Amino acid sequence: MLTSSFRAIGICVVMVACCLAQEAKYQYFRTGNSQDIVTKTQFGVALMGGGKDLDEAFRWMCERSGGGDFLVVRATGDDDYNPYIAKLCRQNSVATLVIPNREAAMDPRVAAMIQKAEALFISGGDQSNYVKYWKGTPVQDSINELIRRSVPVGGTSAGLAILGQFSFSAMNDSAYSKETLENPFNDRVTIATDFLKVPHLEEIITDTHYVKRDRQGRFLGFMARIVTDGTSREVRGIAMDERSSGLMTEDGNVHIVGPGKGAYFYHPEAAPEVCAPGKPLTFRSIQVYKAPRGASFDLKSWTGTGGQSYGLDVVDGRITTTAPRGVLY
Repeated sequence: MLTSSFRAIGICVVMVACCLAQEAKYQYFRTGNSQDIVTKTQFGVALMGGGKDLDEAFRWMCERSGGGDFLVVRATGDDDYNPYIAKLCRQNSVATLVIPNREAAMDPRVAAMIQKAEALFISGGDQSNYVKYWKGTPVQDSINELIRRSVPVGGTSAGLAILGQFSFSAMNDSAYSKETLENPFNDRVTIATDFLKVPHLEEIITDTHYVKRDRQGRFLGFMARIVTDGTSREVRGIAMDERSSGLMTEDGNVHIVGPGKGAYFYHPEAAPEVCAPGKPLTFRSIQVYKAPRGASFDLKSWTGTGGQSYGLDVVDGRITTTAPRGVLY
């Protein structure tokens, strides 16, 4: 066992050294078997809201991978996920691929590494890097090919932010609720479209760290901008709190796990009344379904069980709710 492990680690070190010799275009760290295998996989998407990682969500992805090769992709950072996942799951290998620029994303070796994965996890960080570096490259194509082949995919924080058809791209740093409600056209509100093509996440935008960072106001502003800008005539939203994850199966059903506040599913029933540069947002008739741990939500019928429905209105930048005691979340 020790000899085998050291051989695998040695190979990984050689591969990283090779990359470093070529000006660190990408970095690849691998533990476990140095040889890839092919396993039968089952489609699934782990929608993770950020914060401390949830063992249950990673084990679920591992099960759907058939014990194959688990790959973590990121734009910055190191291989800290490798020992965590390897300890949780019995995988053929666990590897991390750091793709820090567009030059690296254009490297055919990077695309080949992604295409061999039986599970793919997109780490947190800065989603603007994912959009700037990976969109329009073989990395984007390879991830979409994995999704098409029913390989389980997951993302946390920034990794979740890019899973919907619409993404808050954070090109000008993070956006904040107060500023966005006062002016949904402020410079921090930047939306990307058509990065990843995940079944059941069409016409959907996601958000993360939701309750913890009070992001409802900005999320409503994002949806208002998508409709106002003509990007889509209809948009829906999925927001995950920290330490919560939605495990989506092939039928579009999302089961909520984790000790956080859960998930929030948004359906605006009308277009914004006022969504213009320099003006407070007015956006009425937004239906919300709050899904705590143990609840489920069907994305096809847009109905849930085990949670609570309520409505929101935004008038002149102020949110009101029909929920008991005026609770917004």
